[in-house]
Amino acid sequence: MFLVMGITGKVGGATAKHLLAHGKEVRALVRDRERASNWANQGVELVDGDWNASAAVEQALEGVEGAFVMLPAVWAPSPDYREAKGVIANYVEALTKTAPPRVVALSSMGANRTSGLGMITALSLLERGFRDLTSPIAFVRAGGFFENFLYGLQVAQGGTLPVYYNPTNRKSTMIATNDIGAEVATLLTGPAWSGQRVVELGSIVSADEVAEQLGEVLNLDVKAVAVPRAGWAEAFERFGIPNGHTGPAEEMFDAVNAGWMDLGAENTGHVAGKTPARDVFEAAQNAAKA
Repeated sequence: MFLVMGITGKVGGATAKHLLAHGKEVRALVRDRERASNWANQGVELVDGDWNASAAVEQALEGVEGAFVMLPAVWAPSPDYREAKGVIANYVEALTKTAPPRVVALSSMGANRTSGLGMITALSLLERGFRDLTSPIAFVRAGGFFENFLYGLQVAQGGTLPVYYNPTNRKSTMIATNDIGAEVATLLTGPAWSGQRVVELGSIVSADEVAEQLGEVLNLDVKAVAVPRAGWAEAFERFGIPNGHTGPAEEMFDAVNAGWMDLGAENTGHVAGKTPARDVFEAAQNAAKA
């Protein structure tokens, strides 16, 4: 039995899918059983609870062979990142009381740094918060998700894909969430390890290449166009981040553009992605048509 946190999201869902494909039993901690009903129909054991309650996490950890944990995405965190700190504290309490044989935690490129990361600060805090746990832990430092470009299926109909990568031909680490789930499942079920390890996950891709692959799916000539730095706040507000709270998202992309999230941090392994952006766009387009 393996615990998967965030099963109704893309990474948790991909992890569960790969574990089930390997014939493994899966358990999930869920707040909304109805939202997770499709997983129950596939044989996933649902435990009612919230990752903000250490007792619920502890209950979900009972008897598992391994656990996948992650933080909920908070695009407008408090200045002190108290949302992440609260979840991390609950994880640490539960993982200390009920230490599973292995833990895989979703992190991010750049989480080895401690400042200037914007939203990625939460994952830096996660890695530091888990430092003294006794269970063997693997931190999967994933690159930027190809799924974050899915807005392009509608926006790029005019032939341009607005991006926050500048310059657009600069390559950075990117990955499909399906590949993250595959690697997490491999770590949970593969050879054991001791202590803590870090796996950088993704391939080096440019925004220009993502736009080109989007164009292949749309049968259009699509070009990536960098959103001017001065326009980021307004653009993020259109995506739903409240006015005055776009700083962490802006700082995150500043870090990407500064090369702080490139491959090759000290004492890390690397697993390249297998799924190109093209496949992510095509799957989303087909799902929309179904």
